[in-house]
Amino acid sequence: MFKSLPNALTLLRIGLLPVIYLCYLNPGFYGDWAAVAVFTLAGASDFLDGYLARRYNLQSKLGRMLDPIADKLMVCTALIVLVADGSIYGWHLIAAIIILCRELMVSGLREFLMELRVALPVTALAKYKTVIQMVAMGFLLSVPSGTAVLAKAWEIGLVLFWVSALLTLWTGLGYLRTSLAHINSNDG
Repeated sequence: MFKSLPNALTLLRIGLLPVIYLCYLNPGFYGDWAAVAVFTLAGASDFLDGYLARRYNLQSKLGRMLDPIADKLMVCTALIVLVADGSIYGWHLIAAIIILCRELMVSGLREFLMELRVALPVTALAKYKTVIQMVAMGFLLSVPSGTAVLAKAWEIGLVLFWVSALLTLWTGLGYLRTSLAHINSNDG
């Protein structure tokens, strides 16, 4: 049972994603903060599953496949909710598009490189980018009710959101360069 705990946490994270939206459907203080709480729990499970897998040598092929998928689903779910409710709008949609395009591009590159038997490991900077994205989205999810509690939630969230978009662009280009080097070396 303990051996599969990291994978169970990853599956829990995926299962919590619709709950974030369901909480957000209940307008007002409790619905908004419930969405933030569930999103935070999902984000914490991301840290915990990785920690347990590395600390106790519980890494598995399933976990290596599911964890980045769960991260991407979490980011996409939050973006959809935030765009739908108007928390992300106008020029800020550019940051959302950068994030979504990078997530899809990296997934495609990983799938293609798998055929070449080449791994595309996650970089340390990409891990920091994910943390900044999750914190930004937590702030932005709190905006409808959070402004009374945390007056600058939207501004903080947007600054972090743009920082994460720039890191997303930077790491995405790094993954693309690495991938092209492998692709070009196999075209020989």
